[in-house]
Amino acid sequence: MGLLPLALFGYLIGRRKIRAQQDPAARYKTSENLFGWFAVVRMLVPAVIICAGATILDLFVDSFEVPWPMFAATALLLAAGSMWLAVRAINPRLKVRTMIEKTIIRVLLLASLISIMTTIGIVLSIVFEAVNFFRLVNFWDFLTGTTWNPDSATIDEDGRTQPLFGSVPLFAGTFMITAIAMCVAIPVGLLSAICMSEYASLPLRRIAKPALEILAGIPTVVYGFFAAITVSPLVVDLAAKVGLDASYTNALSPGLVMGIMIIPLVSSLSDDVISSVPQSLREGSLALGAYPSETIKRVVLPAALPGIISACLLAVSRAVGETMIVVMAAGLQPNLTWNFLEGMTTVNVRIVDALTGDQAFDSPETMAAFGLGFVLLMLTLCLNIISLTVIRKFRLRYE
Repeated sequence: MGLLPLALFGYLIGRRKIRAQQDPAARYKTSENLFGWFAVVRMLVPAVIICAGATILDLFVDSFEVPWPMFAATALLLAAGSMWLAVRAINPRLKVRTMIEKTIIRVLLLASLISIMTTIGIVLSIVFEAVNFFRLVNFWDFLTGTTWNPDSATIDEDGRTQPLFGSVPLFAGTFMITAIAMCVAIPVGLLSAICMSEYASLPLRRIAKPALEILAGIPTVVYGFFAAITVSPLVVDLAAKVGLDASYTNALSPGLVMGIMIIPLVSSLSDDVISSVPQSLREGSLALGAYPSETIKRVVLPAALPGIISACLLAVSRAVGETMIVVMAAGLQPNLTWNFLEGMTTVNVRIVDALTGDQAFDSPETMAAFGLGFVLLMLTLCLNIISLTVIRKFRLRYE
């Protein structure tokens, strides 16, 4: 907290010194605020480095106890010294704007590196634990097995007991529920975006767009209750009327409700992308005699297709990562079937179930969560690579 009054003092001193040195009659003068910020930046850099170093030592070195009062006093002294040197260096010939710009670039680069290192840390933490799991369970059997039942086991050729960790039912359930959700969210969300951006009047847009985006603020637990209490019985009744047998924990109910949940995501992002298409493209198409519907189909949507694909992929990621709706409406049974009227489960549900159980952390049942997370990470990476390739091709075609 002591840095805040020191920063304010340095800012005021920097402005006051340059005001006294600059010629009031000069035609071009550097802003006094820049010199104030120059003093603040030079003051904060060593203090931030000291605090970051102390935090890293406290987190990663178990045998080192950080004397925080000493570190705080050192940071204040270094900050005061740096501020004094910065104020001494202030003069009208100082290229303060260039120095501040370089500092901003370094800060932005540091923020980017932090994001990259965080991503690498997440990946490595999953990979290391997944490797330990695959030392216990054969990777190919895990990837192609059709039975997930860690409580039962089989005897392999060497006479060792192997639990049944076949991940195919889990990924099949994940893709089935995600596909159902996309069948609801993409058509409804895209048509809503077209209506909002191309046809709706301004008063209607002001009412309909916020009303549609209210769906994004509803907690997923509420959607889970809605799927389990309302949608599932409705699906069972409708299936019975057409002569089909449906379970109350079916895959269709969470898929439908999940699709409703991510409609605002597709709609809002697609609306922004469609609205950003240059008006000159629409006017050129209309001037050539095309109807508004033809203009939307042949001009606007192809031009906005990369952004629409990005919105749909973001919605897919949101659907794949959903857990609560599946737990409450689809159940926990890993069932490999094409019938979406039966109960199924997803990878995320099994990961949560494995990490919140009573087993030891180094048991195969618990470590299976990291194996599932690793395979899901690889599938997501492949999906992103394919999507980026498709987006790049369409962008080159319509730019």
